[in-house]
Amino acid sequence: MRQEAMVEKLRGAVRDCMSKHLYSSAIFFADKVAAFTSDPADIYMQAQALFLGRHYRRAFHLLNASHIVLRDLRFRYLAAKCLEELKEWDQCLLMLGEAKVDEHGNVLDSKDCNAIYMDKDGEDCEINILSAICFLRGKAYEALENRSQAHQWYKAAVKADPLCYEALECLIDNHMLTYEEEKNLLSSLRFAPEDGWLSSFYSCFIKKYDKENVVEAKFRELEMGHRELNTSRSSMTCTLKNNTDLLACKAEYYHQSGEYQKCFDLTSELLERDPFHLKCTLVHLAAAMELGHSNELYLMACNLVKDYPQKALSWFAIGCYYYCIKKFDQSRRFFSKATSLDGTFLHAWIGHGNAFAAQEEGDQAMSSFRTAARLFPGCHLPTLYIGMEYMRTHSFKLAEQFFMQAKTICPSDPLVYNELGVVAYHMKEYKRAVWWFEKTLTFFPSSLSEMWEPTLVNLAHALRKLRKYQEAISYYEKAIALSTRSVSTYAGLAYTYHLQDNFNAAIAYYHKALWLKPDDHFCTEMLTMALSDECRHVSDHANESYGNEARVF
Repeated sequence: MRQEAMVEKLRGAVRDCMSKHLYSSAIFFADKVAAFTSDPADIYMQAQALFLGRHYRRAFHLLNASHIVLRDLRFRYLAAKCLEELKEWDQCLLMLGEAKVDEHGNVLDSKDCNAIYMDKDGEDCEINILSAICFLRGKAYEALENRSQAHQWYKAAVKADPLCYEALECLIDNHMLTYEEEKNLLSSLRFAPEDGWLSSFYSCFIKKYDKENVVEAKFRELEMGHRELNTSRSSMTCTLKNNTDLLACKAEYYHQSGEYQKCFDLTSELLERDPFHLKCTLVHLAAAMELGHSNELYLMACNLVKDYPQKALSWFAIGCYYYCIKKFDQSRRFFSKATSLDGTFLHAWIGHGNAFAAQEEGDQAMSSFRTAARLFPGCHLPTLYIGMEYMRTHSFKLAEQFFMQAKTICPSDPLVYNELGVVAYHMKEYKRAVWWFEKTLTFFPSSLSEMWEPTLVNLAHALRKLRKYQEAISYYEKAIALSTRSVSTYAGLAYTYHLQDNFNAAIAYYHKALWLKPDDHFCTEMLTMALSDECRHVSDHANESYGNEARVF
């Protein structure tokens, strides 16, 4: 009894040392416990201590030497984790065993079901070991650049256990799935009755391309929370109203909707509470870029490089700063550094391409966008930017093909429909252009921001081409309500009035356009013509009046 008590005391000491991160002490005592008992559970505890102490090779040797390693899933999984840390990906997959998975994430021909799982204590409240194995397979395939297999195994991991958040995070953050595939995956997950909140949270985490009222309702449901009974029969409210992850999702939605100021205000507040929330930091950088806050970008970049010099996000932030102040050569250099540190960083690839596009270096821009399209098949932005580059070089048919491809990936992004309308306009297909622009308006949020002003102007231009002048004027006026500093809006409105022979209104709006851009050649020329037409009109009217008076006399 005395020896059993001593061994139990040593086991407790090992567990306590690991919880206090005293790994050398844990390794020392775990080694003695395993020597005393030769119990597989104690050998596993020793291997766990070695793994946590970063002795990966020794931990793997210990596990591999045990005869139970291929029969107990915990042993096999921990041995594979050691190989993961050693970057021996092929050996990692061999250790995990043979298995196949279909495109929907359903595991086929797995031999894991024949293996035992020795530690049954608390199994109901643990992440399913098979889910963890599927996730590790996905990581190994992704490291081997087999992204097709990787995303199938990540789906299998989430399906095996919806609590395996890391697998879902890899699928979403690396844009491995389209919007429809994300929704289908989420609907296929089997949540426990008490995990309804998690299903709602995941629905906020995936791409937010639903109608505005649907997305807002999802956030409201989580913020309001639900009431539960505790053992003392008093009730408590479970709410995520102030949760930083949920608020970061909401900021992401604001950015996607073009509400950059609301996004920036929310991320600023969040970063005051949690300055090292990196997902929120990325959204904050994007909002600051759109608003042109170069000082904020500079401060963020300095802090990130100081705190996280090995993270791609830090160098991406520097690239954003230089892009914002229009020093595109420097921005390219830092975006490139970010992609070299993390080849799966979508925003750095797009930033790299846009920095080239800003200097009209189309071939290099296309190269970056094509790489991004290959690496992130679930994201429509690289394809959209490829289409924009083709449109810039007047290759309108090719541009239309890529815009249609972007529409297939993401059928609810208004920017895609706007670009399809622009292509149709350039090809002089004005009825189709109007159809695409009106389709764009159906995806607008209830509170329009200045971001959407160009679409209203584009629609007005197309209607003017079809000689629907009154409709065109109404859309020009809506555009002016969003932004009063657009030369093209005033010029288009002036020209429409000019075509209606409303010379006074045309002259007034030509003047407003020239006040914004005094050297605008079109407005200068058309103003001269409008003044001439007005003089001729007044003269003709005067002559007509004089003739009538003469006849009466």
